[in-house]
Amino acid sequence: MRAYQILPGEGIDGLQCVDFPERELGTGEVRVRVHAVSLNYRDLMVAGGNYLVTVDDPIIPCSDGAGEVVATGAGVTRVQPGDRVVASFFPYWRDGPTGPDKTRHALGGDIDGMLAEDVVLDEDALVPIPAGMSYIDAATLPCAGVTAWNAIFESASAIRPGDTVLLLGTGGVSILGLQLARAAGLDTIITSSSDTKLQRAQGLGARHVINYRTTPEWQEEVLRATGGTGAHVVLEVGGQGTVNRSIASAAMGGSIAIIGGVSGFGGEVNPATLLASAKRLVGIFVGSRAMLEKVVRFADITGLQPIVDRVFTFDQAREAYQYMASGSHFGKVVIAVTS
Repeated sequence: MRAYQILPGEGIDGLQCVDFPERELGTGEVRVRVHAVSLNYRDLMVAGGNYLVTVDDPIIPCSDGAGEVVATGAGVTRVQPGDRVVASFFPYWRDGPTGPDKTRHALGGDIDGMLAEDVVLDEDALVPIPAGMSYIDAATLPCAGVTAWNAIFESASAIRPGDTVLLLGTGGVSILGLQLARAAGLDTIITSSSDTKLQRAQGLGARHVINYRTTPEWQEEVLRATGGTGAHVVLEVGGQGTVNRSIASAAMGGSIAIIGGVSGFGGEVNPATLLASAKRLVGIFVGSRAMLEKVVRFADITGLQPIVDRVFTFDQAREAYQYMASGSHFGKVVIAVTS
């Protein structure tokens, strides 16, 4: 069995393909033949050694993967050989509010992840894939899809059809957030430094687009586009360089979902900007298996097809990382592990 390993901090060049022996399955464990893996900005952070958690030994990277069950250990009842499944980001967070016990391990972060031909997972980490959903599409959902779902539908305050969602950039979370919001009847605004990407976002249903390079005070444009109301939910992925503009863009009573820190973490937030308009900063740390089940079901019912920018082969994993790091992508970058 081949798998990639990386020692956090060694960078993309540290990604190495290694042969592993197949181990026996323990009670409750499932062997999955991986068909597709998608990349997230978080995978670049792990490679760079600046993720939230670090480990001292090499790990198999990547949280997001989908495949076929090929064997089950003793006591397994949720799946059987032949089932098509996708893995949950947090293997131990099944449902309900988060907690240290539920987020104690994350695939491809502090424990082995999905960038392998075969993986062994606990049965409770797996979610069935609908018959009409491809492995590639399913592999885009565990991190980016669940994060966007959590930000918009779980952690926001009673969002309703017609409310506005503001999305920053055109990476995986933002584009899946755009697709989820539009499918749910929400209004959408999206930012980017690329007019070409903004045109593509309009093709996906974004009502208003803003080039933040030509409009550096883009929060004022958000307010203008919403008649002064602001966005009811903001998916804040920029970090210290954008968080205060995101707060200024939010509606009274709105939620600013803190998801990432592309420009770094830090900076100062004036509490008065939140108090005066009853706005909420909400930290989003992906989500539970139950949220993944909701996203998969929603995508199946609505016919939502995640936007996949490029698909690389398993042997091109390092090239896939480099492409992700270039920032050229629109939507998701996927590695096809098996054809």
